[in-house]
Amino acid sequence: MGRPGRGLKEVGRVLNFSAGPAVLPEEVLRQAAEEMLDWHGSGMSVMEMSHRGPEFISIAEEAEADLRELLEVPTEYKVLFLQGGATLQFSMVPINLLGGKASADYVNTGEWSKKAIKEAKRFCRVNVVASSEDANFSYMPVQEEWQLDPAAAYVHVCANETIGGVELNWIPATGDVPLVADMSSHILSRPVAVARYGVIYAGAQKNIGPAGLAIVIVRDDLLGKAPANAPSMLDYKVHADAQSMSNTPPTYAVYIAGLVFKWLKRQGGVAGIEARNIEKAKLLYDFLDGSTFYRNPVRKSDRSRMNVPFTLADSKLDAAFLEGAKERGMVQLKGHRSVGGMRASIYNAMPLEGVRRLVDYLREFEAKRG
Repeated sequence: MGRPGRGLKEVGRVLNFSAGPAVLPEEVLRQAAEEMLDWHGSGMSVMEMSHRGPEFISIAEEAEADLRELLEVPTEYKVLFLQGGATLQFSMVPINLLGGKASADYVNTGEWSKKAIKEAKRFCRVNVVASSEDANFSYMPVQEEWQLDPAAAYVHVCANETIGGVELNWIPATGDVPLVADMSSHILSRPVAVARYGVIYAGAQKNIGPAGLAIVIVRDDLLGKAPANAPSMLDYKVHADAQSMSNTPPTYAVYIAGLVFKWLKRQGGVAGIEARNIEKAKLLYDFLDGSTFYRNPVRKSDRSRMNVPFTLADSKLDAAFLEGAKERGMVQLKGHRSVGGMRASIYNAMPLEGVRRLVDYLREFEAKRG
């Protein structure tokens, strides 16, 4: 059977600055298109495969192996491919990690931290050990300000706040208390010392693949702590024991994630992509900082490399700015409804040329309307 994707009609690709679901590498999409009807001579699409068949099991095992290689995941950690997105992890973390303890520590750095805190309160007492709400979540509280409780079950941080554009670029010291991190919007964008964390989780739809998949990396000694009455599908150990196949996993999302992992390895791995991300972020931030027309509200030391919010000098120009961007093939630049303004998400798959084109447009718009 031939590879039906070849000869597909060329389509115009926009520069997609969406915060998620987000841009994917074009070569990954093209490979997926070529393999849509026939994966490696199997005569089936990945969408049609049994998750317990040898074809899909090989896809899942290779995806896990590549992710472990990219993040240098130690052997004493399980890698889980789950459903429910990062939002379900807001509940699964306390269910699995409380282990009979009454409280957990949370750092509040923005909208996703707030959602995680709200959900955790269903299961335990939440100690908000540090917060940047006093400045509209425009900075990351320094470690010296954290009021950690050594009796807490765990410490939770959102390592990159997608909406506010604040990134934790250092690893907190939490002693013997496990550190838990929501890395949804910057996982695989920079190296991470996995051994410093008890649990790392991330929704896939920003740097990994399509929506519908969540990655959980959990240390072995934290498994088996869910209460006896916890739903089995919310128990990390159930998923770990079943190699993420306690039920039907999001098979096509796992397949695309595996293709993205291969793509990342071809870019020089996480270290290679980090160098590119630094270059992209510097290009955009340097322009914004040199302008009196645009403003980024985040403290410079805490700025995200992935999500760059900014405002125009006059918000009445927002609609015209967005329309002009669309005419130039740049979409999804509107900021989140809770904060307004603009936001450029420049994840791993956003090419440097895309950021250059955005900066050129920013300069052009300022010259005309500033």
